[in-house]
Amino acid sequence: MPAPRALLPGPLHPFTGQDVPWLLKARADSTPDKEFVVFAPFDRPAQRWTYRDFHAAVGRLAHSLALAEGQFVLLHMDNCVEFLLVWHACARAGAVVVTTNTRASADELAYFAQHSGASLAITQPRYEALVHALPVAFSRIVVTADDVGAEPEVARSAAATAFETLLSPGLPSLDERAPVPMRQLSVQYTSGTTARPKGVVWTHANALWGARTNAVGIGLDASDIGHACLPLYHTNAICYSHLATLWVGGTLVLQPRFSASRYWSCQAEHRCTWGVQMPFALKALLGAPMPKGLALRRWGLGAVNPGIVTQVFGLPCIGWFGMTETIGLPIISNPGLPGREMSMGLVAPGYEIAVRREDGSDVAFAESGQLWIRGVAGLSMFLEYLHAPEATAACFDAQGWFATGDRVTPFADGHIRYDDRLKDMLRIGMENVGAAEIERAIMSAGGIIEVAVVGKPDPMLDEVAVAYVIPMGPTEGMLDRITAACEKQLADFKRPREVFIVSDLPRVTLGKIDKKLLRSQLAGASQ
Repeated sequence: MPAPRALLPGPLHPFTGQDVPWLLKARADSTPDKEFVVFAPFDRPAQRWTYRDFHAAVGRLAHSLALAEGQFVLLHMDNCVEFLLVWHACARAGAVVVTTNTRASADELAYFAQHSGASLAITQPRYEALVHALPVAFSRIVVTADDVGAEPEVARSAAATAFETLLSPGLPSLDERAPVPMRQLSVQYTSGTTARPKGVVWTHANALWGARTNAVGIGLDASDIGHACLPLYHTNAICYSHLATLWVGGTLVLQPRFSASRYWSCQAEHRCTWGVQMPFALKALLGAPMPKGLALRRWGLGAVNPGIVTQVFGLPCIGWFGMTETIGLPIISNPGLPGREMSMGLVAPGYEIAVRREDGSDVAFAESGQLWIRGVAGLSMFLEYLHAPEATAACFDAQGWFATGDRVTPFADGHIRYDDRLKDMLRIGMENVGAAEIERAIMSAGGIIEVAVVGKPDPMLDEVAVAYVIPMGPTEGMLDRITAACEKQLADFKRPREVFIVSDLPRVTLGKIDKKLLRSQLAGASQ
């Protein structure tokens, strides 16, 4: 349930009488022959799905899966049309889809499955053995025929249910049901400063809020052709790209993942008009010449018009700030209007923003402070953390303000600049990683008194993890044990790139490790 102090919606709100299946059906009815999804796999022809065909396939899949209302479904899959079909089929049936990071370790994935209570798993051949080995009694495991448009290295097992048989033409379609906007829709696990990630629960109204507000903020219409190569199991792609496109009745071009060598050719072939960028991808594209004659008009990046982007690529960039808990973009710039370079933008309609000092008072303009956001639970803010009422309640103050854990600076012109994270988080490529997750894995290696993990600047990934370890006794074999523990428990991108065995660590008040000093030392060493 929502936090006791969170703001709650009344019976009338922007999506009363609507849900995700309602929106998909509306688009299939109004523009049945319009292309909705163009999946562009590597080294194979594109797959094109109209709104009519996609809607019909969702109905057949929802019927074949025979999902119960409120059932949790583990979706462990890279970018492909099947991912979106499953996501919408769960919505159609009133089930709750649990989208998981495909780079997760077996330990992490087992936690996601067990914590959510997922009773059905849907995946692809590459991950079938991993899913089968989980200590979870799934009713069945459904597996696609290929690996996101590529021939699988390991064929699907005979024990798996073949995904394509659930979509066969002529199969019955699940009847449309009356919309329930506040029904639970999805769970995304997000890293935090605690040992385990939290499951962020969205309602159907949350998804529609993200669809509508993001489409308006980005300035989309039905003529837009979006490009998405970031993972659909993250809010960025599933909401900013996919749901915003669905809201306006546009077209989404989907690639399996980011590829610098295939990025521009995809843009040119499909005449994409907008897309989302990340710093790590921009760095890779600096070495790939941008072709002329593209239809590309803008990028969503998170910062207004960085000088290097406008100089090298000549494209305007929309600044924004969002997180899984905020659904949409509570801070966003105004496309086509003057903005403060490198800021995130301004307060978006439908949200309240506060920037506070440690004592709770509001900062002055041009002063840095902690970012707080207030919205409506289940509508403009997440509903709850799954099975964690204490954690849900703890992140709101007495007036219903949500603590983001980020430090920002507001200016008198209304723009807000991102400064850094208050929470002990690392930004590795496109992933937010809690240092505590890595520290927990390292401590499990044994023979360790204390460990501190911080981020070290990296030219491609923004940051990589570095660990400082105080041993309990002899250090022989310790590095090998730490490596083994991290390989077992952590996704590859979370594993520390360097491990330093030290006799002590810098401290601040009450003996807390001075991670700020460690980070500054690493930053100086990397220059």
